[in-house]
Amino acid sequence: MTGKKAPTLNQRIREDLEGRILSGQWQPGFRIPYEHELMEQYGCSRMTVNKVLTALAESGMIERRRRAGSFVARQPPHLEQVALEIPDIAMAVGARGHTYGYQLLDRAHRRADPGNEDEMALSGGRMLLAIRCLHLADGQPFALEHRLINPEGVPEALQVDFAVMAPGSWLLQNVSWTRAQHRISAWGADAPAAALLKVKAGTACLVIDRHTWRGELPITRVKQMFLGDAWDLVARFAPGAR
Repeated sequence: MTGKKAPTLNQRIREDLEGRILSGQWQPGFRIPYEHELMEQYGCSRMTVNKVLTALAESGMIERRRRAGSFVARQPPHLEQVALEIPDIAMAVGARGHTYGYQLLDRAHRRADPGNEDEMALSGGRMLLAIRCLHLADGQPFALEHRLINPEGVPEALQVDFAVMAPGSWLLQNVSWTRAQHRISAWGADAPAAALLKVKAGTACLVIDRHTWRGELPITRVKQMFLGDAWDLVARFAPGAR
């Protein structure tokens, strides 16, 4: 039995810098240590440091300024919200004045479906943690969730008891991420989903399909199906500069 491969020095430096930014230790506008300072701190080459900083700049986390150094990126001043937030459903339900409930339907540690490109991309050829669960509001079905987690990026997830805590809540509290992609669609619930949601087959639902990454490493993919009248999405924006 082989153990988990240790992270490379490049990965370790990147995760360290990302952690300081995501935790708020390094605020927007903060100047990141110069390359020679990072080289001394981590005992590595300029090439290694440069690769890390380039990757962070490409992800939008930092800005590199010639001769001035690298700085934690600031949000564009004309844009209040560039993307939908990732909500904690438990907190959102409570904020609306309802009692939140949760039910784990099934959990499996399995191989990716070779015929599913998204699963293969998430797994990188390794095993996936697949979770199906039901979110409740005042004891009634609120949303059906199908989630895949990449244990390479989140190995500790294999030890979490998701029978008592929703995976989305746990991920938001314990795992940093750098970018996410949402796809929103309308869908009529098929018979199995309708039975779990306690509605008629074909009932209109709002479906959110979300992929989340930390750097270039995929963390999770989730498909959440909300009853059409139970959830809304709000994004604030203002006119941008032309």
